Amino acid sequence: MMKIKAAILWEQGAPLSVEEAELEPPREGEVLVELKSAGVCHSDLHPVRGDWPTRTPLVLGHEGAGVVREVGSSVTSVRAGDHVVFCWAPPCGKCKLCLEGRPVLCDRLAKTTYRNRLPAGGSRLRARDQELNHFNGTACFADFAVVAQEGAIAVPADVSFDVLSTLGCAVVTGIGAVTNAARVESGSCVAVIGAGGVGLNVIQGAVLRECPQIIAIDLRASALSLAKEFGATHTIDAAEKVADQIREITSGRGADFVFDTVGNANTISQALDCVRKGGSVIVTGLSRADTLASIPTFPFVMQEKRLIGSLYGSGSPANDIALLVDLYRQGKLKLRELVTHTYRLAEVNEALNQLATGTDARGIIEW
Repeated sequence: MMKIKAAILWEQGAPLSVEEAELEPPREGEVLVELKSAGVCHSDLHPVRGDWPTRTPLVLGHEGAGVVREVGSSVTSVRAGDHVVFCWAPPCGKCKLCLEGRPVLCDRLAKTTYRNRLPAGGSRLRARDQELNHFNGTACFADFAVVAQEGAIAVPADVSFDVLSTLGCAVVTGIGAVTNAARVESGSCVAVIGAGGVGLNVIQGAVLRECPQIIAIDLRASALSLAKEFGATHTIDAAEKVADQIREITSGRGADFVFDTVGNANTISQALDCVRKGGSVIVTGLSRADTLASIPTFPFVMQEKRLIGSLYGSGSPANDIALLVDLYRQGKLKLRELVTHTYRLAEVNEALNQLATGTDARGIIEW
């Protein structure tokens, strides 16, 4: 057992406690990673607030990067000293969906990631004589983490960790929604509801697809200003008549693709109102687990609109992370600009509170 510092959620609705914990060495097929940076995402905030049911105690954090310090037996994909980005959905590679090329829907994830357990079984964390759960099988709000080797994606050592911190979730999710889920073609009009960490990367994906009209929608003027820096050609205050403004921008047609990065009942309805006949709405945002949205079925059918869910970029995160690093190194992707706030692990509650009040882009924890 090694002694580490970890941010532990002992009870939903209560602040995290940053305290000493014990971490077992990696078992077969696992790696030990020393954390260097971790993104603070709404998916970390939801279990804290009780939006999602979860079993506590729990070490949060799922979006991170660090250095491999030790590998278990049979590990072949990385070795000690490698720089890695975490993939919180490590696929088994054997189930029907993995073999179909849809690893983010891997059958194993329901038994591991979504139960906050490791693929090899159980937990490697303890504190106060209790076993701790690994959030999303990652638990990277800690000095060190043990993860499955499929969840540690090797990246070039010359890319700084502040750049890599958001790559394993926000960047993959946003750009993948454009390229994999929607398959946006050049010349399309794209609208994005929510200009946060994922929304900014949807905008980047649309820029990569050479979309001439990219419309960002948000309540915060600061977020809309940032969206312009990432490539939005138009911005709309979400408190205004959004659908009317989009139709004005698009000569009455509506957007070809609308990406909803918020995912609540109001934004899904709004997205369907903003998309053109025959267009697609892609939902990446996760709200409360009990959220329901209703849509008018008659115009939905008569106008052949499509509603698509997109999880974690709808691709192969292990491959996509490597491609995104290459795009960054070619100067085609903004990553450092995504980081607008930095914190220490001891400030994790401040980071989560800031996120809850509507922080721009991404806050990260640095070691």
